[in-house]
Amino acid sequence: MERERIDFLLNLLLEKKGRELREELLKYNEADIAEFIEEIDEVETLAVFRLLPKDVAVDVFAEFDSEKQGKLLNLMTNIELTEIVDNLYIDDFVDMLEELPANIVKKIMKDVDPEKRNIINQYLQYPEDSVGSIMTAEFIDIKKHMTVGQALNKIRRVGMNSETIFTIYITDASRRLEGYLSIRTLLVNDEDKTIESLMDEDVIFVHTHDDQEVVAKIFSRYGFLAVPVVDNESRLVGMVTFDDAVDVIQEENTEDFELMAAMAPSEKPYMKSSAWEIAKNRFGWLIVLLLTAILTSSIITKYENILTSFTGVIAFLPMIIGTGGNAGSQSSTIVIRGLSLGEIKISDYYKVIIKELGVSIIVGLGLAIFNYLRIVVFGGSPSMALTISLTLLFTIMLAKTVGGLLPILAEKFKMDPAIMAAPLITTIVDTLSLMIYVVFVSIILI
Repeated sequence: MERERIDFLLNLLLEKKGRELREELLKYNEADIAEFIEEIDEVETLAVFRLLPKDVAVDVFAEFDSEKQGKLLNLMTNIELTEIVDNLYIDDFVDMLEELPANIVKKIMKDVDPEKRNIINQYLQYPEDSVGSIMTAEFIDIKKHMTVGQALNKIRRVGMNSETIFTIYITDASRRLEGYLSIRTLLVNDEDKTIESLMDEDVIFVHTHDDQEVVAKIFSRYGFLAVPVVDNESRLVGMVTFDDAVDVIQEENTEDFELMAAMAPSEKPYMKSSAWEIAKNRFGWLIVLLLTAILTSSIITKYENILTSFTGVIAFLPMIIGTGGNAGSQSSTIVIRGLSLGEIKISDYYKVIIKELGVSIIVGLGLAIFNYLRIVVFGGSPSMALTISLTLLFTIMLAKTVGGLLPILAEKFKMDPAIMAAPLITTIVDTLSLMIYVVFVSIILI
């Protein structure tokens, strides 16, 4: 929402023009209304919340972060609390419970009916990052012996309680998934046609214990609106909708960016995290990188006599180390992205090695020739120029190979490939490039 629109709504709230404020708010999407409400305190939030129709209020509530939800729930009456609980979709409700303090959860669960409580408890038992933890149980399933007319009647009857009606799943008597069809297919066909004659049996699904990143990749690849979720016996137990997949993609991307910057993933947005929390997430990785940097320093100390035996050798060291780190970071970034999008698989490791070697030879030769000419033109000795150029070539070859291979190795051992990003690759390549430099100085200059 634009800043001037937010200011206009804030002015209506300040002037206590409730009717005008309600009319203006209903012109906006629930996410925009939530953005406006984030600007005001909890008491005013409750006042604005009460202006909204019940169905809109529930959707707006689902857009709040857990901190805002908890504060608002503390101020609500039992009747208002019950309305929220009864109308939130199961997956949104579970997400809220996982983040709220225990005392608020106890207050909420007190009035939840037994059937819904059983479903919620089942959701809470799934691993935190599994598909089961983000799926919704509010879906529509039909039988293949039904006609189009019968199916449409069921959708009209139960559709309001489903998170989406655009994709309909077909199950057998044991609730095993048999196929799917779209609401469009139902609407454009005669009512006496059977579902079996229209359904698509080639259904793509996920299991409850699959990692949530798996379903996010499916959405990215196929552009589905929903993906069905089955248990270990292939029974349909839920579905993941597109909005939940978008949340997962955002979370995974944020986590990858943080890991690639050598930080522990944060549970809170930057602006809502304290300096202590941010420092805690960064400190561990900085210690690891510091220790690897100490290793590089110890190598310099060990070979100090070699590195200082020829004038100018030390002066080129930062350039060599920096170029190697940059080359490795380029490769690791591309491979990490390819792994996250499914473009690169673990079995492609040899193809990655061959391709990165090819790239490194082309790039390395180009930089080596450029540096050789530069050093000679500016008065450097040919032997020094040759040493630097060969070091650059072999450093870039090694850096790009290591940068391309380590993320795949991380994926192989069930680690996040983003761990093998710029800071870690750079520190590894620093040490290796220094060793290469020492070797060529020893062979050519001494």
